Amino acid sequence: MTFLWFNLALFFELLATGGFIVFIIKQQKWVFKYSYRILVAGFICHTIFLGCYYCALGTAPVLDLKSALSFFSWSIICAYLVFQIKFRLMVLGSFVAPFAAFLMIISSIMPWFEGQVKPIFKSLWLTVHVGTAFMGNGLFAIAFLAAIMYLIQEHQIKHKKFGSFYDRLPSLATLDSINHYSLVSGFPFLTVGMITGSVYAQYALGTYWQWDPKEVWSLITWLFYAALLHERLAAGWRGRRAAVLSIICFFILIFTFIGASFWLGGYHSFSSMGSR
Repeated sequence: MTFLWFNLALFFELLATGGFIVFIIKQQKWVFKYSYRILVAGFICHTIFLGCYYCALGTAPVLDLKSALSFFSWSIICAYLVFQIKFRLMVLGSFVAPFAAFLMIISSIMPWFEGQVKPIFKSLWLTVHVGTAFMGNGLFAIAFLAAIMYLIQEHQIKHKKFGSFYDRLPSLATLDSINHYSLVSGFPFLTVGMITGSVYAQYALGTYWQWDPKEVWSLITWLFYAALLHERLAAGWRGRRAAVLSIICFFILIFTFIGASFWLGGYHSFSSMGSR
């Protein structure tokens, strides 16, 4: 039954993605309306799946790449639904839904976690650490997608391509505002995620910091986002520079999320988690 909810979430999110793609082409509000509702249905199924899987494992469902990608997809959709309430920007879903669905597709082709969960991972601190960190990641994904949209729209304006695609995207000011709010909202989550991760490390390993590769890259990611946020708030960075650095920061985040877990080893690697 748990995995049925995963399949339902995947189905609805793929269906919503198709609808959002049709919307950005046809620009018909009723298409967005139904696509949005389908995405909400997918999000609800996804939430139920994560809740059931949490109960089955006894810990946050992020012990393997399959579960982590699913959780990442959920956090992106969650961030989008919140931002949609604030900005009412219909076209944003045409970028968010495909990205979230892509992560779910990759997740769906991977095998399910098998075996018993190590007792060390059954900690509330781990759940708080993972939940806050992934919400930060979801919000940074919105900043990344807004930056992509910004550069596309800027290119259209710079080369005076005021065609149909130009009309489909919002103004540069709106996209910059979304980028700004995503960064401002995501950074506290990332910070809390790192702090709770240190507390969990102390509880589980007896030390707040072990120079684990993923710890180091998480700190590098935090420093890059801190620098970007500082430049936006203190130096008044706007527009293209902020968009480009948002994209760079997100690529660093993705490397930290996947690359450091696969290639650099350490106790954060997926191979070190899971069964006894």
